[in-house]
Amino acid sequence: MNIDFHYGVIYVVARLAGMVPADAETVAHACQYVDDATTDGVLVFRTGETYERFASAHSMHDYQNAQNSLNRLVWAPFHFLPAGTGQTLEERAVCRPDSEVARSVVRHAIRAAGAANSLHRLGVTLHAYVDTWAHQGFSGIKSDFNRVRDIESADMTSAQWGERIKQFAGHLFAEVETDLLSEIFPLGHGAALHYPDLPWGEWSYTNTQGVRVHRRNLPEFLAAADMAYRVVRGFLSKQEQFESLPGLPDETKRALELLLLTNRSGDPDLRLETFNGSVASGQIPGLRELIPQYIAKGDGSWKHRGTGLSTVDDGDEEPVYSPEFESSDYRYFHDAVKEHRFVVTQDILPQAGLRIA
Repeated sequence: MNIDFHYGVIYVVARLAGMVPADAETVAHACQYVDDATTDGVLVFRTGETYERFASAHSMHDYQNAQNSLNRLVWAPFHFLPAGTGQTLEERAVCRPDSEVARSVVRHAIRAAGAANSLHRLGVTLHAYVDTWAHQGFSGIKSDFNRVRDIESADMTSAQWGERIKQFAGHLFAEVETDLLSEIFPLGHGAALHYPDLPWGEWSYTNTQGVRVHRRNLPEFLAAADMAYRVVRGFLSKQEQFESLPGLPDETKRALELLLLTNRSGDPDLRLETFNGSVASGQIPGLRELIPQYIAKGDGSWKHRGTGLSTVDDGDEEPVYSPEFESSDYRYFHDAVKEHRFVVTQDILPQAGLRIA
């Protein structure tokens, strides 16, 4: 999923579930920031204070994706939450929609309600949770389950598909097939390119077992939105059995379905802009307001407000420490990332028979 869902849709369902605008913005921002927090390591302040950060994402082209030990700490817990079912480690690492493992992760976040960074923790958790619908069938470790071939889609001819592959990896290869893409990007849905993340997508591929897999993304995205709404209601009411709570009203589902189906720009940021305009004009029943602007990097970002750093990466700037850092969104988010990663890799997954970190 992209920013139009992780930020736009999550903000909407949080508001509809009863969150005040400021809290909904924090949750949605944290949900999207999981994709944008790519800088890790120790942050050293000008006056000697230090703070450790973990990256919650890497670019699919990043060399670190070739290091399986790092994949298991980034892609598996945050983007391809393992379902923990099957006989082998690779089978148990495959992501499945709304798995028991995923629900257990959500319950941990609900249990943390009331903590200083609980909204940030909820946003991080929602990112991993809703991605289980979009990223189903793939895993965040190097695995044959991530091999795909013969991809077809309802809106792209074979010639257009060939051009898209060249655009995706043409800076490295003049000609490339999906089998080779599976070798280049052996984790997640790298070889499936952007198809799992398009709300309206209808596509198919042949998996490593030779089975033809047909995917319609729209029903999956709507199910993810409905369950995210229940999660927020569970968080607000401190009900860990969130799945038993009522979901989105039918008229809201129909309106959201229409927006996701018709908003088809290839640019996720443009999709968010269009989605925002639709919400502001009252096309979602019960909600008529502007979704706050999301700033990932630079001036006005969580990082800039918490540390004074305005560059995309740390660069040569020296962060400025102040007591306000301790209650900043930047610190709360990174603490949430560390808490989420620990719970997933050291508690929940081992209980499901999966030790990957």
